[in-house]
Amino acid sequence: MNSQLSIITPVYNGARFIEFCIKNVIEQDCPVAEHIIVDGGSTDGTVEIIKRYVAEFPHIRWVSDKDRGQSDAMNKGIAMSKGSIISFLNVDDFYEPGVLVVIPELFKNLPVPSLLVGDCNVLNDSGVVEEVNKPKKLKITDLLMGWDINPFPTNPSQYFYHKSLHEIIGPYDINEHYSLDIDFVARAVQSANVHYVDKVFGNYRKIAGTKTTNDIISGENYPRFLSVLEKYRKGLTLSQKLQVAVMRRVIKLHDLKRRFFLIGCHIV
Repeated sequence: MNSQLSIITPVYNGARFIEFCIKNVIEQDCPVAEHIIVDGGSTDGTVEIIKRYVAEFPHIRWVSDKDRGQSDAMNKGIAMSKGSIISFLNVDDFYEPGVLVVIPELFKNLPVPSLLVGDCNVLNDSGVVEEVNKPKKLKITDLLMGWDINPFPTNPSQYFYHKSLHEIIGPYDINEHYSLDIDFVARAVQSANVHYVDKVFGNYRKIAGTKTTNDIISGENYPRFLSVLEKYRKGLTLSQKLQVAVMRRVIKLHDLKRRFFLIGCHIV
């Protein structure tokens, strides 16, 4: 199969969600998409569910073996992929209906390598949308002003990119187990042609008990995020560092004035 689009799902003991994930890709009805599932040696029935679908759907390819974490699994998936366009779908997330059919059409007009970013619904454990992530500004100088001013893409289900981008920026960092997506985006926007579309592509579910949710609850995620930002701030030129500092100060001052104005209006 010479697929144009490769969807990669890293999973370990994901029996609760793997069938929904597989069906989400199937229901996209995209003839140029392959679904690569990289299992880390699950023992909870995940493998048995995958095997059932592999036997019926030839667009699904898979491997099950111990790995060194999510980043390692993602790199394995990239090595297995046959498509020129890549996206990662975590086992507990899902695409909006019809997205995979639209993506190859959008890429026809994009230079190589490109990173195409859309919006993402952020759902709570009950499936209710709490917010919509709209990462409109994606230059490295925009992102390094901080999440409170210019948010990063919140989930890989909302972005797609040319596989060849990895020839420039390298693979996912196998030593990074939590902020791997942030680290990837920070590198990608500096080397890819970045295009933002104000349309929901993906859905991220904040599931209780998952690695990401536990990291947020523990309070350890934000220091990690700041650490990644600091790493890339050091790589900026002096003029870029000044630009980030000045713009952040201006935006903060404007926000402060706006709050005082609103408080004044409320008092009146």
